[in-house]
Amino acid sequence: MGCTCTKARFRHEDPAILAEQTYFNISEIKALYDLFKKLSSSMVNDGLISKEEFQLGLFGSSKKRNLFGDRVFDLFDSKKDGMIDFGEFVKALSVFHPAAPQPQKAAFAFRLYDIWQRGFIERDEVREMILALLRESELVLSHDIIEFIIDKAFKEADLKGDGRIDQEEWEKFVAQNPSLLRNMTIPYLKDLNVQFPGFEQISDIQD
Repeated sequence: MGCTCTKARFRHEDPAILAEQTYFNISEIKALYDLFKKLSSSMVNDGLISKEEFQLGLFGSSKKRNLFGDRVFDLFDSKKDGMIDFGEFVKALSVFHPAAPQPQKAAFAFRLYDIWQRGFIERDEVREMILALLRESELVLSHDIIEFIIDKAFKEADLKGDGRIDQEEWEKFVAQNPSLLRNMTIPYLKDLNVQFPGFEQISDIQD
């Protein structure tokens, strides 16, 4: 029963429809399917990517978990059922396509940092994300430097002075600092007919 449901769910993802909904063409979507099959069968061959398989593809270990990886998984898992199907996979990766507009990339990045999903970014959320990324990169920054980074960001972005960054403020902030979104673009996605370099490329969002 479970296997039948999984397969039925998977067949509903028509490449032609996905091509209309994303920045990929049909041949590129077929190339992504090869990557998806590799990821979704890395632990259990069920046509879906679990969080453990996602972590394995992102960090090379199914046991290496951190806040950054959890947040990216949550954003890919748009149906919030704890698994990523092929449609979710393609639509989420489309945000990283070079042709995706900046506002779409900015919205994804905003949701990434909005850890508590309250519609705004607070200092504690930025601090938690910085610490998670430092742990993943095995880098060490002093408490004073981390606070300086946060102070600078909020001084520029928190235009209302209420101690948090809402989506409107975030959009203005990234418009003035487009380099903040440079890792929201994966150049390889514009030519998937060439050998795909690997899913770990997405971990470069960390900056």
